[in-house]
Amino acid sequence: MSVHVDTSIAPNLDRAPLVSGGTFVWGHAAEMGRDPLGLLVRASAEAGPIARLRFGPVETLSLTDPAAIERVLVGNASAYGKSTRSYRLIQLLLGDGLVTSQGEHWLRQRRIAQPAFLRKRIAALGERMVTASVDLTRAWAGPATRGETIDVHAEMNHLALRIAGETLFSTDVTGEAAAIGDALKVGMAEIDRLIMAPLPAPQYWPSLGNLRFWRSARTLRRVTDDLIGARRAEGGDHDDLLGLLMAARDPETGEGMSDQQLRDETLTMLLAGHETTANGLTWSLHLLGLHPAIRRRLQAELDAVLGDRAPTPDDHRALPYTRQVVQEALRLYPPVWIVERMAEADDVLGGYRVKKGTMVLMSQWAVHRSPRLWTNPEAFDPDRFGPDRPAPGRFAYFPFSRGQRQCIGDRFAELEMVLVLATLLQRYTLDPVPGAAPALAPQITLRPVDGLRMTLRPRAAD
Repeated sequence: MSVHVDTSIAPNLDRAPLVSGGTFVWGHAAEMGRDPLGLLVRASAEAGPIARLRFGPVETLSLTDPAAIERVLVGNASAYGKSTRSYRLIQLLLGDGLVTSQGEHWLRQRRIAQPAFLRKRIAALGERMVTASVDLTRAWAGPATRGETIDVHAEMNHLALRIAGETLFSTDVTGEAAAIGDALKVGMAEIDRLIMAPLPAPQYWPSLGNLRFWRSARTLRRVTDDLIGARRAEGGDHDDLLGLLMAARDPETGEGMSDQQLRDETLTMLLAGHETTANGLTWSLHLLGLHPAIRRRLQAELDAVLGDRAPTPDDHRALPYTRQVVQEALRLYPPVWIVERMAEADDVLGGYRVKKGTMVLMSQWAVHRSPRLWTNPEAFDPDRFGPDRPAPGRFAYFPFSRGQRQCIGDRFAELEMVLVLATLLQRYTLDPVPGAAPALAPQITLRPVDGLRMTLRPRAAD
């Protein structure tokens, strides 16, 4: 992949405004470790939509300017790569899949995988999403009648993992839920610790943290290898995502994926897909619990469109307010809360010089909550995505990123969230537990610390 070098850059361009605070040696690293969400919001409010941070010797730009974000992700994307510490660590955990790969390897894998994510194929998998959700409503009947509190985050992780397993492998992988969940939790925590560490130990060093990390990676790879091995032994054609990936060929070369490539892609889809969707569902239910009037309006739409029957994939477009709730939840609590790039050539963003080697941060959390871009940005208002409102700019709202590297599973995730919410909220309400406001854990994804407790009740009791 060629890198565009802008030879017209004037040498006397200003540097972006520097955010206050930080230490002489490590700059803003300590604050980023304590409160990254707060730091990035503060940077935008204090220094503007293109703000300069410093993490040790690495100069960093935090962007909340849609035009600058568009240039990084689309207009001059070849000048900005994924060669950052974060992506290298994620690659150690998930392999060289679509999230972490670059260049010709990424382009080839994307071409092979793209047909598996066409709209008609995703819709065909929607029935499995509904079946899993209906099964959960049956399991909730007793706890709801008793008015029990449940850990919504754990429930959504279990459900999303089942859906990911059945749509990807045609297999219920929830028997591995504890192993996968523990491995993913430990792996993400270790990645977060290593990203924030000023002088992290080398990955080959047998520290306790590294040993925990590699144990997690081995567990995740073992689960995926077992599932792929079972499919190869079984043979035959399957209409799930694994079957489509195994049968897919590069339209330019006719080549398929090697076993290593297949493992990396399925591991990425199994884990990244279920983790982000589970978090999106968790935050949606949290917001609806805090805003019962919005929840009742959503449930009125479900009653009018569905009655007593379960939803189908064809109902996705017939539930516009439910979709708006999902879009607004993804605005306020984007599961992928930050996108990183490294400048591989000199460039200009918003009139400021960007030197090769500059880290560029584009935080969905900070952009989606910017008062420059949104009216009353802290409010939960699904109507801002209604048909009578102007659509938000493509780079003012990007929960699944944008450009070539936009998440290949974005339609899958939105369909799943709409169908799951519709199925669950037809029958139940979930209310916040007083004093149980969740703390935020902005790691690879934005998840609640120690889960999210909510009280489960039948709708008849609402």
